[in-house]
Amino acid sequence: MVNVRRVKLPGVGMLHTFIPEDGGKVGVIAHRSGANDLVTFSDADGDDAPAKVSLRLNEDEAHTLAELLGGTHIIEDLAALDRLPGLTIDWFSVDYDDHIAGQPLGAPADHGFQGVTVVAVVRGETAHPGPGRDFVVFPGDTLVVAGSPERVAKSFTYFRTGAVATPAGVGDPSPGR
Repeated sequence: MVNVRRVKLPGVGMLHTFIPEDGGKVGVIAHRSGANDLVTFSDADGDDAPAKVSLRLNEDEAHTLAELLGGTHIIEDLAALDRLPGLTIDWFSVDYDDHIAGQPLGAPADHGFQGVTVVAVVRGETAHPGPGRDFVVFPGDTLVVAGSPERVAKSFTYFRTGAVATPAGVGDPSPGR
């Protein structure tokens, strides 16, 4: 089995590398934007060493290359490593018309989302880990959010629309209450 090394590139994405049997190094930079860079490096030094090759692929091209190389199973296996029972880490890209755009982040619990944490805000090429309540969110920012899948989804609805889902039984107009 090929040993794949993964390195997070803050504000960029993830670098996946491995060393093939004949030497050198092969890498894929998976950008947060969906673009992928296929990169090869040589172990050889000197004038006769093969040059580094870099090729930018869009998302469809990257998927096609992965399928041609039989990488579908590898991608599924790597994705499984990122899953923890009951916890998801997801990214929310802020658009101009989103409720959270131009607003202080606050704390998710202030909006009824206990158990959800905004781990970081990525702005351009800079990551802001552990942003405070007064951190103002701008269009183009990416919020890195952790929590249960259901709570993360509800927080995304709030970020997008400002709507807060009320817990079951609260404000229930059913008879007998």
